[in-house]
Amino acid sequence: MAAARLRFAELLEEFRQTPVLVPLGEGDGPDSERGLLTADFNGLRFILAFSDPPALARYAQARGEFRREWRYQRILGARILDVAVPAAGVPCGVALDCADGPDGMVFPPVRGIVPDEAAVDAEPGAGASVGAALGAGADVAAGTDFSARGGA
Repeated sequence: MAAARLRFAELLEEFRQTPVLVPLGEGDGPDSERGLLTADFNGLRFILAFSDPPALARYAQARGEFRREWRYQRILGARILDVAVPAAGVPCGVALDCADGPDGMVFPPVRGIVPDEAAVDAEPGAGASVGAALGAGADVAAGTDFSARGGA
């Protein structure tokens, strides 16, 4: 168990230091006014992020939307966790490479990953929410299909 926690901490630090691709929602406005592409799953919102263009292409293919144009921003992982997640206004984490099954990664909205004010386990009695966050994370990482939406 300690080895798994250490490996997760290493992956989290690597994510925080790496720019990733975050697709923009499908709004009609200019890119600067579009929200980040998100998906809701089990009462939590996840910002969808991709490590590289092929990972985004796999997601588009899995959704049957390979032919449409995908606009995205390149954003540092730390900025997503520290700024975008709290700005969502609802419990929110990050799903990285969510079309890649067990090779994907989920960063749930819990202390140590997101700022305390955005963490679902920051309030007394929030234990059930933490379980839901981690359960949702496992399903997302396993490639669960959930509906994407724009506007985090």
